[in-house]
Amino acid sequence: MEAERLIESGRRALAESRGALEVMAEAWQAQALARTVGSRLALLGPMELRGEARALGEIGGGCPAPDHPAVLGRGTRAAQLSGITDVRAALTGLALLLGEAGIALVSVACDTGEDGLYWQCIEAMDAADESLDRVHGLLRRLGERERERDGPYGGIRGPAPSAAGS
Repeated sequence: MEAERLIESGRRALAESRGALEVMAEAWQAQALARTVGSRLALLGPMELRGEARALGEIGGGCPAPDHPAVLGRGTRAAQLSGITDVRAALTGLALLLGEAGIALVSVACDTGEDGLYWQCIEAMDAADESLDRVHGLLRRLGERERERDGPYGGIRGPAPSAAGS
C-alpha cells in the first residue's frame, strides 16, 4: 500500500482508539511506519535526504511493540508499505501522525495510575518526538533542494517578455 494511504489509515485508527492499550498499540504502529518510511527513503529516496532518512529508520528500533492483540494479530501496518509516490506529502502526513500520537500518549500518561504503562508512554513519546524532529529535518532538506533547483528567483528564468510582445 502507498505511504500516504497507510499514514491516513494510521491516523484514523489512532483517532478511533479507545483505552490506553489501544492508544499505545497505535503509537507503536505509527513509530513502525516512521521507521519503515525512513528506511525506504534511505535506500531509494533523493540522495540529499538519505542520511537523515537513515536516522529516522533507526529511531526506536530496540523498543518492542506492546503485547497487545491488535499488534500481535495483524503485525505492523508498516509491513504493507509498497512505495512512496510523493515524498513531501508522505512526510507531511507522517508528521501529522507522529504529532497526534504524541498528544494521545500524553493523555494516556496523565490518566494512568500504573507505573509500567506510564513509563511505556514516556518511552513512546520520546520516540515519537525524535521521529517528528527527523521528519521536520527531512522536510527542510526537501525545501532546500527545491529552492536550489528553482534558483534564486523562484524558478523564473531569463528576462520577462516585454509588453510589446517581443
